[in-house]
Amino acid sequence: MNTSEKITLTELQFIIRDSLYIALPEMYWVAAEISEIRENFSGHCYLELIEKQHDEKNIKARIKAIIWSSRYRFLKSYFENITGETLKEGLKILAKVKIEYHELYGLSLIISDIDPAFTIGEMAAKRQMIIARLEQEGVFSMNKELILPAVPRRVAVVSSSNAAGYSDFMKQLHENSYGYKYYTALFETVMQGTETEESVINSLNRIADNIEYFDVVVLIRGGGAQTDLSWFDNYRIAYHVTQFPIPLITGIGHERDMTVTDMVAFQSCKTPTAVADFLIGCVADTETHLTELSRNITELSRVIIERNRNRLELSRLRLIPVSRIMISEAKENLSGKIVEIINTGKDFIIRAGFTPLNQKSRLTSLVRTYSLDKDTMLKRTIHDLKLFAGKAIEKNNNNLNRMESSVIMLDPANVLKRGYTVTMKNGKILKSCESIETDDAIDTRFSDGHVISRVEMTGKETTKL
Repeated sequence: MNTSEKITLTELQFIIRDSLYIALPEMYWVAAEISEIRENFSGHCYLELIEKQHDEKNIKARIKAIIWSSRYRFLKSYFENITGETLKEGLKILAKVKIEYHELYGLSLIISDIDPAFTIGEMAAKRQMIIARLEQEGVFSMNKELILPAVPRRVAVVSSSNAAGYSDFMKQLHENSYGYKYYTALFETVMQGTETEESVINSLNRIADNIEYFDVVVLIRGGGAQTDLSWFDNYRIAYHVTQFPIPLITGIGHERDMTVTDMVAFQSCKTPTAVADFLIGCVADTETHLTELSRNITELSRVIIERNRNRLELSRLRLIPVSRIMISEAKENLSGKIVEIINTGKDFIIRAGFTPLNQKSRLTSLVRTYSLDKDTMLKRTIHDLKLFAGKAIEKNNNNLNRMESSVIMLDPANVLKRGYTVTMKNGKILKSCESIETDDAIDTRFSDGHVISRVEMTGKETTKL
């Protein structure tokens, strides 16, 4: 490499710039999607343009773009007036650009014009694509097919508390001329901007978690710019509406266009106050229907009562002669029964006259048999008692003999004869040496006599024999 041919970085940048200007001197119409957009304090608009793959997820190209303030003021106003949309992220545009290369900021596109017709076509195409997808999935009319309660009084409100439409809705609903009472619960939601999609879906999910407390959901925005409507031409929001388990009513606050969210909702109203009027009308219609039913029931009841009154009177007139005939027949029947009972009674009395004699004979026989049985039993009992008494006397005699032998053996005289003695003091038998003192006179008795002794010494020592 010849180092004498070196160039500076700036010189290289100038070469790139000049080469681009020479090779690409024209203006080009470029279709792209805005991924980022911001205005600086000078009024210039800085964008990032991208092109996505067919899957609409992965990016295949990206470049910076600029709209100078002098041109941006005109383009912005013109674009919004024609499309009803503002330049924002996610919007597809057809821009007339010139390629610019700067030694510090690199490659960028300078936008001099934007074709609003292209964006309108892209928006319409996107909208139709969402509608076609929902219809292909078979969910487009699911929420419309639900049954709205006859008295929808428990209302979940998806809105921003700061929205003018919300306050209009609440005033219209709660101050209705009928005096109907409604329960409303606000689910705070962002209703415009890039956060709209996630915020609306999160609010719907929160309501679904507490679905048993609500009859209907209203999604209201009200007021605001016409350009904010596109946030509700959104597949995910529309899909969640189609899948919602109770009717959802929209009042996004627009008179001219209808968003995809409006299309799939159970009912779409032009404004939030119109949503309130719809709910009030539902209850009023139910009340009118119930009043009409009550009136019809009253009139029908009156006709039925009158018709039955006439039938009863006619039946009464017809029953009088029939009753007389039935009473006459009953009297004749009763007379026959009385005669039959009398004859039956006589026969019974006659037959009953023979009964006492028969009963007497039977009783006599039974008494005789009973007496013989009792006599036999008495004799058997006497015999058994004699046997028992003999055995008992013999047993008692044996016991007495044993007791007598024991008493004879324990007689003191017999005890003395066996070599034992009895010592007494003052006529009392001594049982312990502690009862004897020195010089006491004691009487010792034997089987053949006794000995009087005087105590010289006492002691507790025991002499072993």
